Amino acid sequence: MAVLKVKFTKTKRDKLAQILWILNWVSVVSGIILFSLGLFLKIEIKKRNEVMAKGDINSVPNMLISVGVIACIINFLGGKICYDCSDANKFSRWKLVMLPYIVCTFCFTFCILLGALMCYTMRNELEESLYLGLRDAIKFYKDTDIPGRCFLKKTVDLLQIGFRCCGNNGFRDWFEIQWVSPRYLNMASKEVLDRLKSNVDGKFLVDGVPFSCCNPSSPRPCIQYQLTNNSAHYNYDFLTEELNIWMKGCREALLDYYTGIMRSIGIAALLIWLFELSVLIGVRYLQTAMKNVLLLGDLEGESDGWLLENSFVETAKYNISVIKNLGKANQISTVSGMNDPNINVQNTDCDKTNITTKSIPAAR
Repeated sequence: MAVLKVKFTKTKRDKLAQILWILNWVSVVSGIILFSLGLFLKIEIKKRNEVMAKGDINSVPNMLISVGVIACIINFLGGKICYDCSDANKFSRWKLVMLPYIVCTFCFTFCILLGALMCYTMRNELEESLYLGLRDAIKFYKDTDIPGRCFLKKTVDLLQIGFRCCGNNGFRDWFEIQWVSPRYLNMASKEVLDRLKSNVDGKFLVDGVPFSCCNPSSPRPCIQYQLTNNSAHYNYDFLTEELNIWMKGCREALLDYYTGIMRSIGIAALLIWLFELSVLIGVRYLQTAMKNVLLLGDLEGESDGWLLENSFVETAKYNISVIKNLGKANQISTVSGMNDPNINVQNTDCDKTNITTKSIPAAR
């Protein structure tokens, strides 16, 4: 029994073909939107590439870009097919193409759904990439004279100012590394030498942060050094001076920023997937209705259209059996004692006839 069977008159078939023609062109626009969203996300990731570790974080934008390009091609072809389907004579040329087209479009819509879901599952990979990338960027913050690292100080400072953050997990990350270049340390100073000697690795560690961690909304001049020493500053309480520097870590700030972008892109991709799925269902109804019209032979009469010719269970069983038999095409069937027809074939002399031969008398 057909699933979701609908009866179509000629007028309904023509209107359905015209509506689908318009919707396919709208789908071309949706493909351009997907391409643009993927390109936007790729550019945004590229902007912070210096503070991200190498990984598969570009898989989502690459997927959206690819799906967007394919959407434009498939829906352009679909618009041409639906336009010709308003005429039964023109439909005959697309008759053998429509079913493979529907199958390919179904796989394509699944890719859109997959891309939308990837936008919500990308957070863990992005968080790990940001953690490793920011850790290395902060570690090399002082290396302004080393080629390949000289730009990291500017990158980290602009990042902390733009996203109102400090450090990787928080401002205390700066306490654990030497972020002041040795060229700016006075090695004749006793204080500097004492700090270098007090550290096992010989690093100059201070309980201070770069200027880019300072919050401009603070009512007092920014305190960058001895942040946890209340006695070092007048009228200062470390636990209550939250406005002095940014308290949020840059990893969390960037993660929130990219999560917001991917959530918006995911919602847009889901809406486009629902729209593409509805167009696909309409094309399936048009294909079955036009196919039945040709079978009935009455181009002006009514015809049935359906989503599936058989029930879901029967369709699934049929497809599973087809898949199972794909690898058996070249094998010899031995089911129920059946043998290859080319084996054990009885020899028949079809061209021989019973001819009476005369004996030749012997020569005397």
